[in-house]
Amino acid sequence: MNPSIGYTALILVSVTTALIGFYGLRVSRTTSDFYVASRTVRPWWNASAIGGEYLSAASFLGIAGLIVISGIDALWFPIGYTAGYLMLLFFVAAPLRRSGAYTIPDFAEARLESTTARYVTSVLVVIVGWFYIVPQLHGAALTIRTTTGLPSWVGAGVVVVVVVLTVVTGGMRSITFVQAFQYWLKLTALAVPAIFILLMLAGEGPGPVLQTGTELFPPAAPITGDSSYRTFSLLIALLFGTLGLPHVLVRFYTNPNGAAARRTTLIVLGLLTIFYLFPTIYGVLGRAFLPMPGAGESPDATVLLIPGTLVGGVAGDMLSALVVAGAFAAFLSTTSGLVVSLAGVISQDLLGGSVRGFRLAAVLAAVVPFGFAMMTDSLALAGSVGLVFAFTASTICPLLLLGIWWRGLTDAGAVAGMLTGGLLCGAAILLGSGVAHNSPWRDVLTQPAAWTVPAAFLVTILVSKATKHRRSASLSRFMTKLHVPERPLAQENPRSQAG
Repeated sequence: MNPSIGYTALILVSVTTALIGFYGLRVSRTTSDFYVASRTVRPWWNASAIGGEYLSAASFLGIAGLIVISGIDALWFPIGYTAGYLMLLFFVAAPLRRSGAYTIPDFAEARLESTTARYVTSVLVVIVGWFYIVPQLHGAALTIRTTTGLPSWVGAGVVVVVVVLTVVTGGMRSITFVQAFQYWLKLTALAVPAIFILLMLAGEGPGPVLQTGTELFPPAAPITGDSSYRTFSLLIALLFGTLGLPHVLVRFYTNPNGAAARRTTLIVLGLLTIFYLFPTIYGVLGRAFLPMPGAGESPDATVLLIPGTLVGGVAGDMLSALVVAGAFAAFLSTTSGLVVSLAGVISQDLLGGSVRGFRLAAVLAAVVPFGFAMMTDSLALAGSVGLVFAFTASTICPLLLLGIWWRGLTDAGAVAGMLTGGLLCGAAILLGSGVAHNSPWRDVLTQPAAWTVPAAFLVTILVSKATKHRRSASLSRFMTKLHVPERPLAQENPRSQAG
């Protein structure tokens, strides 16, 4: 690939993102602007921003890469990513918006009246956020290495610098503008080359020919207990993990009311459905026209290589530049959403909740995962993100679902459940990385959600039932607030006066 393609796309996306972020500085004045955009983001705008931050490196690059190496089995990822939003729509979106909280730890403290529950939730949110940022930086490193030949740290470094500059200048309001723009850029970056290539292949003119005997989706092997388990566990992780992603949940705090939060979720479902058509197309094209990746090669580069390989010439270069721009938009938008959510948690719990504290926390939230990314490597973006979903489903999800829908939840039960799920899932991930491929324990450890999520829920319920005396004194009032449509002017969280 011509290195100038990578340079041009990287510079254009970075400069445009920075300019949009600096525009947000003009309209970000209060603490509420920085944390939740003063709760004034309308459904279409908010849905575009959610699509921008949710469609990460795993969606833009990883799904096509999985299809190349795994075939039709990889389609469970986009199905799970999208279906998780149905869970949000039915169980979380509107009640969470009515809670009046700025962050998930705010919700935990308000629901349980426990600072311990708040701090445990804060630690888990930060862990989830950092784990999720690392694959974005790996994706940026892969993209810059593939398109320009520069060292991997350059791509990750550019993402961190641009995100920090954008977040510290305008906070949530600024990031909303950026992410909404980046969703449509990502969709365009995948759709235009894909449609062009399909039209070219359907025409009678010269073009690449499918190799004789190539099977896009070879016949599936007989379903075994292990493969059935992996599919089931993956779906559990994706469905329940979506409910606990901090950068997604904070978006619902920015809606004006609960009804707007529900409409936002419905629009997001449509936007995700349209988007996921195109990584699937790239995966199929990659199986048909690209050689299978060899040792040390990453299938995650499939989307980056397809336009130049199949089209070539000036048109191929232009389409490749568009794809690279979309890839960097994916890294920037998801990372910026995570940094905003983590900065809100860190600043409120450690730095007083002021605008200055938010900005310092944003730097910390971005720099730490950059260090982890430079010490690690990933050749399967979708798989690594799937483990983050499993961890989130085992920790934050039980707190939210039971906190919203079960009056019996206590602070002791919530803390016990989160710690149990976190320890079990974390231990499984660590042990699974060293287990041999032919070990009967490999699937159980590398896809732990099927047993860690039920364990977390079970411990939460049992401990809560054993500690009924610890139920919040204001439980009835808070549950009413969650489930009764709010007044036109929602009450602000007391923390909004900080700063």
